[in-house]
Amino acid sequence: MFRKLLLASIALILLGGGIAYLQRTPIAMALVEKIVGERMQDPLARLEDGLHVGLCGTGSPFPDPDRAAPCTLVIAGKDMFLFDAGSAAAKQISIMRFSTGQLKGVFITHFHSDHIDGLGEVLMTRWAQHTEGQRLTVHGPNGISNVLQGFKQAYTADTGYRTAHHGAAIMPNELAGADVNEFSVQKGQYTTVLQQPDLLIEAFAVNHQPISPAVGYRINYKGRTVVLSGDTTGDEQVKDAARNADLLIHEALSPELVGKLQEAALNNKRSKLAKIFADIPNYHATPLDVAELAQEAGVGHVVLSHIVPPLPLPPLREVFLGKAPEIFKGPFRIGEDGDFITLPAGSKDVIYSRR
Repeated sequence: MFRKLLLASIALILLGGGIAYLQRTPIAMALVEKIVGERMQDPLARLEDGLHVGLCGTGSPFPDPDRAAPCTLVIAGKDMFLFDAGSAAAKQISIMRFSTGQLKGVFITHFHSDHIDGLGEVLMTRWAQHTEGQRLTVHGPNGISNVLQGFKQAYTADTGYRTAHHGAAIMPNELAGADVNEFSVQKGQYTTVLQQPDLLIEAFAVNHQPISPAVGYRINYKGRTVVLSGDTTGDEQVKDAARNADLLIHEALSPELVGKLQEAALNNKRSKLAKIFADIPNYHATPLDVAELAQEAGVGHVVLSHIVPPLPLPPLREVFLGKAPEIFKGPFRIGEDGDFITLPAGSKDVIYSRR
């Protein structure tokens, strides 16, 4: 009896599998219709009021299959902003199920290529997807106007193609590209970059010498505060900006692991690479630097980003962090592409999820 039941069950499974195989095309099309329909919905409408941080790129100039170049989304209420636009930023935003068309502003920390080389695609896709008739603004320290002028020149032909193909009503030339808000920063001071009801975004100078200007940003929305360090050493200005912040997103580099890369370069007579590997630790912070800074500043949560070098093996994460988690008493983690952190208004909660 059991054997008959078993054979009957196997037959039903095979029959079901056969039917599914024969119907694979309509099944696939139904799934596409469902997924695309969900993706077309407004992703901001479902978010609770508060500050939200999406890590769309936690990598660096190093090739890394797991991490895109620097790119951080910050959503204040229903307003979405992008901080830095490394390569693949537009694609990463889409992978996280957001739309560049909803960007209200882009904020640049400095002009190293890995922080701006995705800006052209962000501007183009924002133009294509934006439906509210508002021109995007790119905010940045002195020099950002020259950067935007370069992207404008590079995309002049493409902008003309899009308008000619889709029509001026769909791709109006006056909304292409972006307006520029160029500001100055002084060490030890804060520059108000954007202020509106319930929201304040300030810039502050950081130490990324010889790169100047280089800034971090402090974002406050309805009493919740997030600080983005930008690229910097362990800096007193970052510590001041992060005092009692709910969340600090800080760059980090492991001198020990970069030292291994330098050693390998020397062993293989790659002297130019060896010199670069020798130089880069002196203008980045270590996880230990970040832990000490955050502990002294009374930060609530710390997430490391702009990870140098890549960490292809899980045990390397322990090497990368070193003793930092012992120094900082709160949650201290390595950020990953796709991490999404919610700070609800009127609360002290910090909620981690994945997109």
